[in-house]
Amino acid sequence: MIKSIIFDFDGVVVESVDIKTRAFAKLFEAEGKEVVEQVVDYHMKHIGVSRFDKFRYFYGNILNRHLAEEEFDGLCQKFSRLVVDEVVNASFVDGAQEFLESKSKLFKCFVVSATPQNEIEEIARRRNISHFFISIYGSPRNKTDIVKEILDIHELLPEEVVCIGDAMSDYEAARSNSVEFIARLDNNEEIFASVDCVKIRDLTRLINILS
Repeated sequence: MIKSIIFDFDGVVVESVDIKTRAFAKLFEAEGKEVVEQVVDYHMKHIGVSRFDKFRYFYGNILNRHLAEEEFDGLCQKFSRLVVDEVVNASFVDGAQEFLESKSKLFKCFVVSATPQNEIEEIARRRNISHFFISIYGSPRNKTDIVKEILDIHELLPEEVVCIGDAMSDYEAARSNSVEFIARLDNNEEIFASVDCVKIRDLTRLINILS
C-alpha cells in the first residue's frame, strides 16, 4: 500500500522545464549559436541535474574556461532572476493541482527538486502549495540521499513509497532506494525508452494508478 509520494517539481508538478531551457540559452547567448546549442542539448539530456553542476560542466567541457567563484555566483543569481517569477506563474501539470488539493492528505507528500533549496521554497510559498507537502527539498543535496533520508526519518518502507519524475536523476534516486518510479513523459520519451516503469502523460489518473 502506497503511503508516501515523492514528487520532482519542474515538469511533474509545474510545466516549467521550458522556462529553465530558455534561461540557459539566454545566459550563454553572447558565446554564440554553437555554444547555445551545446548548452541546451546538455541541459535537455540532463533534466533533473542541478544548475550548479551544469554551469561547471559548461565551463569545463564546452567553453573550456576556468569558472571563477565570483562568476559562478553571478550566473546563479542571473539564472534565478530569469526563472523564479515565470515558474511561480507557470501552469500546473494537468491533474497536479487537483490531486494535491483533494488527495494530498491521504499520503505523505514530498518535493525533491534540483532547484536550489531557498528558491524552491520561495516558489512553493508564492504558489501557495507549501502546505501540501511534509517537506520540500532542493539542491545542492543529492536526490538519492534525500530519498533515503525521507525513508529513514518517516519510517517508510520502500514498497510504501513512489517517486514521480521526468529525469534519469529521479529514476536513479528511486531505484537506488528500491522505490517504485513513475515517469512523467513530455518530450523526454527517449530518456525512458528502455526503462521498465509506469509512464504517464500527466497526473489526471494518478490516484487510479496508485490504487
